[in-house]
Amino acid sequence: MSFTLSKSRYCNAVQCPKILWMHKYMPQEFDSSVLNEAVFNTGNEVGDLAMGIFGDYTEVPYGDPGEMIQLTQELIQAETPVICEASFSFKGLFCSVDILKNFGHNIVELYEVKSSTSVSPIYVDDISYQVYVLRKLGYDVRRACLIHLNKNYVRFGELNLRELFTMVDLTSQVNDNAASVESTIEFLRGYMRKRREPQETIGTHCFSPYHCGFFPHCANDLPHPNVFDLKRTQLNTRMKLYESGFVSFEDLYHSGKLSDQAATQVRYELEELPDHINIPKLKEFLTTISYPLYYLDFETFQPAIPRYDASSPYDQIPFQYSLHYQKEKHGKLYHKEYLAYPYEDPRRNLAEQLCKDIPENVTVLAYNMAFEKGRIRELAALYPEYAEHLLNIHDNMKDLMIPFQQRHYYTRAMHGSYSIKYVLPALYPDDPELDYHSLEGVHNGAEASSTFLQMLSMDHDTLEEYRGYLLSYCKLDTFAMVKVLDRLYEVTEQ
Repeated sequence: MSFTLSKSRYCNAVQCPKILWMHKYMPQEFDSSVLNEAVFNTGNEVGDLAMGIFGDYTEVPYGDPGEMIQLTQELIQAETPVICEASFSFKGLFCSVDILKNFGHNIVELYEVKSSTSVSPIYVDDISYQVYVLRKLGYDVRRACLIHLNKNYVRFGELNLRELFTMVDLTSQVNDNAASVESTIEFLRGYMRKRREPQETIGTHCFSPYHCGFFPHCANDLPHPNVFDLKRTQLNTRMKLYESGFVSFEDLYHSGKLSDQAATQVRYELEELPDHINIPKLKEFLTTISYPLYYLDFETFQPAIPRYDASSPYDQIPFQYSLHYQKEKHGKLYHKEYLAYPYEDPRRNLAEQLCKDIPENVTVLAYNMAFEKGRIRELAALYPEYAEHLLNIHDNMKDLMIPFQQRHYYTRAMHGSYSIKYVLPALYPDDPELDYHSLEGVHNGAEASSTFLQMLSMDHDTLEEYRGYLLSYCKLDTFAMVKVLDRLYEVTEQ
């Protein structure tokens, strides 16, 4: 049986060799929900842009590996100075190098491009594998570097690739890794000859550096719910509990090792407990609410490559908001909204419209207000002419999440979470008006962000259709807050 390996599969195996085995022999068990198409697209966008960091280049088109390898050899022999996606194979070990600098006489430099803003240990493994393959083929790899985004870069005018990207020389670490790569590959050759499913222990490698799509299969024998279903509990804590034998919720119930929040989740899951409603605390929270009352929710996107002046990689760019408001308690509900078009920087117009829609010195309600407050501070710093009004909005914000975060209101249906996506259906089960799944096109914040990014490539009719989806989604976010507050008033007034 032939043994083949790509650099991505090698990195899978470094995380856990069983991932490699499962992909080959039991691929149907893979849970594709761990894949994030937006992250994949971002990686491609950053990789394509970085190709030009050294000036002119020749790209090997993606296709049949044999043809890619053949074209790479022709380009090297033609003394092409910069080759992107240069492809090589040695005894079944295949890799494509993001950027290869070719100095002739088999002397090369290798550059791996990542869309992150820092160096991860798995990137060193990735580059080490590539260097191993090239050196086995007789290449003198003088430098092995990582190119990643510079979070501190601020765009003004045309992109400056040299400033947008940070180059990290990892040659020394890669050289130190050489023996490890060889021993890992030899181990995998034997491992992949196993005919029976390998039994690997569950550990942090199931979640780091990437969440494994085979984890549900490997954890299938665990009781449900189990320690990995604990909300608001760090992975290291869950792993320590698991390794100490506290796996089921019954085990955890008697462990005496849980935080108050985790213990509440476990108790409510195991016992038929009535809803916990702390009336005095809820009343205390409600005294902070005054009218007129504005319910605010932003939608943002985070372009890896800054699109606009005065923005950096992965800045949160607000492009939409929904605003419900009431002039008096239990009064008539009004609604305003803003949604930018994707062709220009949305921030100034959004800031201006927000100041028109929200008067000064009124209470503004958000759910997890730290997010909205952060965006408002950024807008105020960008646009001094609106700063006073924006900061007035900022200073008068209240957080609807607090009663649920502090467990003043808790039900079993919240499953340990205080996210509004759990709280809302717990308070209003089976209400189609409040069901995010019934929406068309956009059902969550991640979909909203990716939809706005995709709008640039949509025709007019499709764009307007998806604008409608975005408006409906964001409107439900603030309407959800209205309904949650209504429930708090209801239980405290009964």
